[in-house]
Amino acid sequence: MTEAGTMTRADLAEEVHRSVGLSRAESAGLVEQMLAHMCHALSQGQNVKISGFGSFVLRDKGERMGRNPKTGVEVAIEPRRVLTFRASQVMRDRIVEGL
Repeated sequence: MTEAGTMTRADLAEEVHRSVGLSRAESAGLVEQMLAHMCHALSQGQNVKISGFGSFVLRDKGERMGRNPKTGVEVAIEPRRVLTFRASQVMRDRIVEGL
């Protein structure tokens, strides 16, 4: 991991290389392929659930009124689709144990 504690694609590929024994190039390709499949599924409107990790869920938000905090003027916020992540109970338990 990098100094700031962020795991990158390269970190994931390196971990696959060490754990599974694939070459570094094959490990990087595997990570890229997995991420590409997830992105494709999400772009097609499918949710992605990884057992023991969590779910990436698409939500449609309707139009609503918002307010510009600087001027106080009300403005309509367009409807949009957002991506949310919900950690599984297993993941939440692991995170709490790590504290």
